[in-house]
Amino acid sequence: MGFAPDSASSMFLPYLSFFFMRHRDYDHVFKVLIIGDSGVGKSSILVRFTDNSFDGGVKATVGVDFKVRTLTSNGANVKLQIWDTAGQERFRSITRSYYRGAQAILVVYDITSAESFHNVKSWLDEVETSASPNVCTVLVGNKCDDAATRAVSYATGKTFADSHGLTFSEVSARDSTCVDALFHHVVGALIQRVDSADAFPPPQQTRDGGLRARGGGNSSERSSCC
Repeated sequence: MGFAPDSASSMFLPYLSFFFMRHRDYDHVFKVLIIGDSGVGKSSILVRFTDNSFDGGVKATVGVDFKVRTLTSNGANVKLQIWDTAGQERFRSITRSYYRGAQAILVVYDITSAESFHNVKSWLDEVETSASPNVCTVLVGNKCDDAATRAVSYATGKTFADSHGLTFSEVSARDSTCVDALFHHVVGALIQRVDSADAFPPPQQTRDGGLRARGGGNSSERSSCC
């Protein structure tokens, strides 16, 4: 289940902004966004990580869904605000607004669906245009438990990730393989970046009004988590 903001969505913004506040009980509060085609298992990954459960009949997310999990990483108390976005094209204009302020984005595809892997490029293009230039981006292949119908090899996913400067992981929301490890890795990497002097530097405005990361780096080189 989720909610689909419409023209009246502005009434929710003060309420939603509450979730992005840094709380005294936590050393870090991070916003993580999960994107990808409809049906790849984004909601299942979210529920597996936050509730340690799996429902094979989960309905497609409408608009966006939101869950929170707290954890400890290297002695730091961390609050993760995880947003699950709808993959359907009709919700794209709505979900793009949630890219803003995300410290990490998980781009998910289904290893049994070559089409969902092919569409990863278009999702990365949205990250490029809608997210922070230094957002931590991870490519995630879901359903690695389904070896019998695998359509995208691990090597293919890894090669694609490496060529785009992304961290890569295969997980299974069904049997929980590597789901916790994925999020713990992201949290550890984000803490390391926050502790560095140049973590998440503000973007500079270009002459044409666009944004680029400070340092003048190539905008096609997306930030990796490790």
